[in-house]
Amino acid sequence: MKSIGIKLSLYINYFVFAILLNSVGAVILQVQRNFEVSKSAASVLEGFKDLPIAIVSFLVASFLPKLGYKKAMLIALFLVTITTFVMPFANDFWFFKLQFFVVGISFALIKVSVFATIGLITNSDKEHASFMSTLEGTFMVAVLLGNLLFSFFVDDANPKSTFWLNIYWILGALSAIAFFLLLSTKLDESEATIEGRSASEDFLEMLKMIILPLVLIFVVSVFLFVLIEQSFQTWTPTFYTDILKVPASMGLQAGAILAGAFAIGRFAAGFVLKKIHWIYVVSFCIILCALIVVVVLPLTKNIIVSENTTWLNAPFAAYLLPVMGVFLAPIYPAINSVILTSLPKHMHGSMSGLIVVFSALGGTTGSIITGTVFEKFDGQTAFYFSLIPMALLLISLQLFNRKNAIKA
Repeated sequence: MKSIGIKLSLYINYFVFAILLNSVGAVILQVQRNFEVSKSAASVLEGFKDLPIAIVSFLVASFLPKLGYKKAMLIALFLVTITTFVMPFANDFWFFKLQFFVVGISFALIKVSVFATIGLITNSDKEHASFMSTLEGTFMVAVLLGNLLFSFFVDDANPKSTFWLNIYWILGALSAIAFFLLLSTKLDESEATIEGRSASEDFLEMLKMIILPLVLIFVVSVFLFVLIEQSFQTWTPTFYTDILKVPASMGLQAGAILAGAFAIGRFAAGFVLKKIHWIYVVSFCIILCALIVVVVLPLTKNIIVSENTTWLNAPFAAYLLPVMGVFLAPIYPAINSVILTSLPKHMHGSMSGLIVVFSALGGTTGSIITGTVFEKFDGQTAFYFSLIPMALLLISLQLFNRKNAIKA
C-alpha cells in the first residue's frame, strides 16, 4: 500500500490533469483569435470546467470509497483520453466547451480520489503535508510545461491558424499512458470505508460536515484562495498580450513562468512546513502577494514596446508579476493538509469532495469577475480587485487556525 508505484501514479494523474485544466488560459486567448469570441464570452470556459467539477464532486465524493478510488481515476482517464483525441478536429467554439465539460467531470473524480488516497499511503501529519505540497508542486510543473507546449504551437504571424490544436495529440497520448500505468498498480483501500455503512449515510455525513464551524471557515478560505489563484493563472496570457503588448506566444510563456513560480513555492513549502507553523507561512505569503500587486501594477501603465519584443527587451513589469506565484503557492496544500489530517481516514473522501466543490466555485467566480472587469475597465483594474479577496483570505485563515487549535 505504501509502494512507490501508486505514488508515482498519483503524480502522473495530477500531471496530466494539470495541463488539461490550466490550458484554459491558453485556450481563452486562442479562441479569441481563431473564432473572434469576446473576452466575457471566452471566460465561460472556466465555468464549463469548474461547475462540473463542483457538481460532480458534491454528488459523488461520499460514494467514491464504495466504487473505489482506483476505479474512479481509471474512468476519469478513459474519458479525457477519448475527448482529447477528438480536439484536433475542432472547428467551432462549442468543441472547447464540451472538452472542458468532460475535463471538469473527470477531474472531480481524480482530485477527490487523489486527496483521499494520500491519507491511505502516508503515516503521519507531517508526511501528509509534505506529500501534499510536492504533489501540488508537480501539478504546477505540469502547468508550466503545458503553457510552454501551447506557446510552441501558436503561430504569432497568423492569428487565425489552428495549428495549435495539434497539441491535443500529445495530451491524448499522455492521458493514455497515465491510464495504463494506474491500471497496473495496486492500492489497498480497506481503510477508506466503514463496514456495513450505506451510501446514503456517507452522503449525509458529508452534508453535516459543511455546518461545522471549522469546516465552514475552511471552505470559505479555499473559495477565496482559488478565486485569487485562478484570476491570475487564467488571465495572465491575456494580461501580457493586451496590457504589456507582448506577442501571444510570450503571453503563454508568462503563464508558464507563473506556474514555475508556483512549483518552486510548493516544493519549498514541503520543507518549510516541517519547521514553521503553517499559519505563519501562509500569512506571510498573503501579505507579500498584496505588496507585489501594489508595486507591480503601476509599472504597467502607459507601456510602449517595440514590434519585435522578446524576453530580452520586455517591460520591467513582465519579469516581476510571476514572482507572486512563489508566495501564493504554499497556501492551498497547507490548509488542505491541515483539515484532512484533523479527520479520520474514512472521512477524507467526503472532505476532499468539499475541497473540490469550493475550489471549483472559487475558480469560476475569479475568472468571470476578472474577465468582466478586464473587458469593462482594463487589466490593471481587474488585477487590483484581487486585493479584496486577499484581505478576506488573511482574516478567514486566522479564524480557521483558532478554531483548529481549539478542536485540537
